[in-house]
Amino acid sequence: MLFSTQIVALVLSLSAVSLGAPVVAKRALTEQSFNQFSVSSGVAGNALAEVNAKFPVDTSNLASVSASDLAIISKAAQISESAEVDAGGFNDALKGVTGSAQTALQCGKIKNKVLKLQTDVLRLQIQQAQGKAGLEGQLAAQQKKLATNVALDVKSKGQTCTGINFAGSD
Repeated sequence: MLFSTQIVALVLSLSAVSLGAPVVAKRALTEQSFNQFSVSSGVAGNALAEVNAKFPVDTSNLASVSASDLAIISKAAQISESAEVDAGGFNDALKGVTGSAQTALQCGKIKNKVLKLQTDVLRLQIQQAQGKAGLEGQLAAQQKKLATNVALDVKSKGQTCTGINFAGSD
């Protein structure tokens, strides 16, 4: 009897210790190159779902996103912006292109904007959930831009999109 009481006490004390242990944020993402996480190629109409598949974050508990995942998401937003505006990016690729090639590249650029904006919205939402204040205005502005570009992507549903080969990694 004494032995079973001691075992019960030991089990209860171990469970109390494990319940009080800090919760370690799970890492869901791995660092990738732009060409690996890009959603620009393919077909228009589902860019947001494609982005969410590339960055599978538990949006029901953004406060638990790890610092390393937040860094990957932040870097992806920055690289996607660079892929749009920097040398060798979409804006350069669109110069001098006409016809169906231009249409496909513009479609890819819209999908890239969805990538850029969704990762930036995720970044802001995570930071807000983790206690950073004063992000409401920036978040609202990015969500509005995201909604505009998602609508453009959906409007072009079925259209072939062309991506670019761009150096950069998250």
